[in-house]
Amino acid sequence: MIKRSIALAVLATLASGAALAQSSVTLYGRLNVTAERQKVGSDTQTVLEDNYSRIGFKGEEDLGGGLKAGFIIEHGFDPTTGAAASTFWGRQSEVYLSSKLGMLRLGNFTQESLYATADVVSMHNHNTGTSADALYTYFGSDVNKVAYRTPEFVKGLWAEASIAEATAGTGGKRPVDLAVNYDLGKLQLGAGYTKADQDNQFAVRASYGMGPFTLAAYAQRTKIEDLSRNAFRVAGMYTLGASEFHVNVGYAGKIGDVANTQATQTTLGYNYNLSKRTKVYGFVTKVDNKANAGYATGTEGADFSSVAVGVRHNF
Repeated sequence: MIKRSIALAVLATLASGAALAQSSVTLYGRLNVTAERQKVGSDTQTVLEDNYSRIGFKGEEDLGGGLKAGFIIEHGFDPTTGAAASTFWGRQSEVYLSSKLGMLRLGNFTQESLYATADVVSMHNHNTGTSADALYTYFGSDVNKVAYRTPEFVKGLWAEASIAEATAGTGGKRPVDLAVNYDLGKLQLGAGYTKADQDNQFAVRASYGMGPFTLAAYAQRTKIEDLSRNAFRVAGMYTLGASEFHVNVGYAGKIGDVANTQATQTTLGYNYNLSKRTKVYGFVTKVDNKANAGYATGTEGADFSSVAVGVRHNF
């Protein structure tokens, strides 16, 4: 009886400790592949295209008193060939601590300014693949990064600030990124700012839901060295049952006073949601470059277009 009482006491102590530090790990991912007829300049090809497929693990431990520790590690791969990305956990790899005072993030992760602005506006395929936003300016560094995310100042309002490693193209100075999001229900607002050496970008975004309609737009001002440029994008989505109809139009203005550096991007898309995790879809996207612009192609004056059908599955 004495031995049994001791054993029960040990079990109770262990159970009490587990209650104070509960943890969980989740496997998740996305496979997103399209069959496309692409045209770059005058050259055409038919290909299978990966749309940023990924696999990852995430976990969180409740340390008690409102304090939590967690991690995310995420790997990109190409399901059309099975090839792994060159850096295995290169999509995201971070550890964090969170409490009622906010969240401290350490590691490698995408700038929050993108998620606060342009990413929200690319609703048709979540800013992936050949129909991704080709006109938004993204620069700086995502590695060896420290970020602090605030708690909500008021309901729906929070911000994040980060500083990252100085890498090639940042002038030997650590890039800084700032983002603010404000969820007002039907109306959602966001702003983002990035600075790396003398280069900087600032963008604002608004989205509004009206029953089956969702409208979204952003505007971005970029300065690279001594040259400035403005870009704009407007998107709309109409849902009808399991169907989604999308239109997305973007414009990039002149780079400084350099003539013929403007470009436009237009995308029409249709998604059919087979379930909450799986959809089939199609889109037509086209980037029209003026003579001295090379968005999406890297070749000045060459346009890009694609007609695509695809399957996206989340797990």
